[in-house]
Amino acid sequence: MFMRTERLFLRPPFPEDWREVYRGINDAGVVRMLGRAPWPYAPQDAQAFCNRLRNPLDMVFAITLPGVDGAPVIGTIGLNGTADVPEVGYWISRGHRRQGYATEALRGVLDITRMLGVEQVAAGHFLDNPASGAVLRKAGFAETGEVRATCSLGRGGQLVLARRYARVLVDAEDDGGMPVADHAKRQAP
Repeated sequence: MFMRTERLFLRPPFPEDWREVYRGINDAGVVRMLGRAPWPYAPQDAQAFCNRLRNPLDMVFAITLPGVDGAPVIGTIGLNGTADVPEVGYWISRGHRRQGYATEALRGVLDITRMLGVEQVAAGHFLDNPASGAVLRKAGFAETGEVRATCSLGRGGQLVLARRYARVLVDAEDDGGMPVADHAKRQAP
């Protein structure tokens, strides 16, 4: 699956992307904010990620930035579709942060997810990563009120407190999506 947003092109990771993925994620500051990426991150990890056979219910995209010099991979974003409520996760390389790319990529993935008929998605961020919470809120996610211990392979398998979020994509009136908190208010008598 492919998606063009205003500035980005989201596409499946190709085997030849492993070097760019490795360059972007091989940063302790990036990996420590992720649950499933190990630290230290090795070239073999990037190769395995780019070559992995995917479950058809999962969506994984390389976030690329088209330009004069091609379309470098600046991060990845994915949706675990095998869970009861699909969960989204993402990272952006250090040199491309604070430019709205994570929010733009997340909105693109939510558009695809909505078109596929998914009604709600979940996400979370470690408490020491408030920037990710800002990205989620900009994309219409609302805090669920839950904070739970979550395994971080990037921190050696340590359990780290993570704030949980959810986003309703389609309700009974097909409003095109609203934060869970607004959805709950609207459903109240």
